[in-house]
Amino acid sequence: MDAITEPRTDHATAEVAPAPPSAPETSLVIDGFVPAASQRVRIYVWQVPVRVTHWVIFATVIVLTVTGGYIADPFLIPPGGSVMMNVRFIHMIAAFVFLGAGLFRTYWLFAGNRFARWTAFFPTNRTQAGEAGRQFGWYLFLRKDAPRILGHNQLAAGSYLVVFFLFLIQTITGFALVGMHGIQPWATLFGWVPDVLFGVQGVRLIHHLVMWVVLGFMIHHVYSGTLVDHWERNGLMSSMFTGYKFATRQEVIEARDGGMDVEEVIE
Repeated sequence: MDAITEPRTDHATAEVAPAPPSAPETSLVIDGFVPAASQRVRIYVWQVPVRVTHWVIFATVIVLTVTGGYIADPFLIPPGGSVMMNVRFIHMIAAFVFLGAGLFRTYWLFAGNRFARWTAFFPTNRTQAGEAGRQFGWYLFLRKDAPRILGHNQLAAGSYLVVFFLFLIQTITGFALVGMHGIQPWATLFGWVPDVLFGVQGVRLIHHLVMWVVLGFMIHHVYSGTLVDHWERNGLMSSMFTGYKFATRQEVIEARDGGMDVEEVIE
């Protein structure tokens, strides 16, 4: 695809229709019918580490939910014999994979591109700070247009920070529950947790309730992603598989995380 600054035209197959001298740049027509500013370009937004950790976390949350539910209240298969032992083993393996993915994604907050770095999640200027309210108004159909964003809008980024915190709570309470059985090193590392979270039953309750909150977020995450994808038609849902979004040149220029200097990720 073309660079954002100078759209090219194949003169062998099409000609540029000249724009009136006083017309703005957005009125330039390429291939006889497509305004230059309305041309969609392919933008590499989500890097491989972002996509891999996203799907690993999703898969492990599902495994942890099913196995954790069985550990708390055995169903279908009697807990006798090796069944419970195998379920606990799978639960622990999934927990370690989940933790590894979370740690690597945390590292990528500092090593990733502009769409993955910590500055995409924490508001660093007044425009970014006020963006959550404008996005929320759009979700409530109180605003006609949503803020121009190529990566995470600030409302989504804020919700992800909350989810990251919930993941941390799940990790701490989960290892604390393991430590309650005297298993080392978790018994030593997380033995203080029951004293802070109202005893053993408090730890179990918080671990269980956070699970349901995370599942509720996942449902809303799919809904809001589908809604935004349908409205903006930029390939949001497919971008978590391919890494690419499709935005118009004008959207790239106007986006808070876009601008003329984003052309290095445009094809």
